[in-house]
Amino acid sequence: MKFITASLFILLLTACSSVDIQQYKDNQPTLVLDQFFNGELTAHGILKNRSGEVIRYFNVTMTGSWDENGVGTLAEKFIFNDDSIQYRTWTFTPVAMVKDVAITGPNTIKYQATANDTLAPTIIDLSGNAFFMNYDLLINYQGDDIDVNIDDKMYLINENVIINESVMTKYGIEVGYITLTIIKQ
Repeated sequence: MKFITASLFILLLTACSSVDIQQYKDNQPTLVLDQFFNGELTAHGILKNRSGEVIRYFNVTMTGSWDENGVGTLAEKFIFNDDSIQYRTWTFTPVAMVKDVAITGPNTIKYQATANDTLAPTIIDLSGNAFFMNYDLLINYQGDDIDVNIDDKMYLINENVIINESVMTKYGIEVGYITLTIIKQ
């Protein structure tokens, strides 16, 4: 009985732990934010409810640009299967090349990100082919504006494709899932 209890406890601990971006540091190709998110891109995705049922489909057109200080802008236009349209514009500001292994690991590149519908700036972590970002987003749901937390995990598959998996939570409870493929044109 003690073995079963200990096993369940270990399983619960590992199920609740998050993935460390450093495990992707050697993965290729390396994601360089100002190269991939520069120019024209498209994205195609689905939104699932907490039961796993697909409740919306959407397509996105994106235009990325970067200034001489390394600050990027990504303008997005979402077109949903019900013909509704949403716009989001991200600003990416480089923070630093972090050398402190105790904080994030060696050579993790960080950006601060903000958008017109995020509630506060957030930090983007890049390592190898991975891009992690966690932020609070204001969305319109059935006519009401609500804030949800989005945990984005993106992976560069090849020089022109990123796969993005997102978990949406409200009050710590998973309420939706987004799967998105981003394609550089």
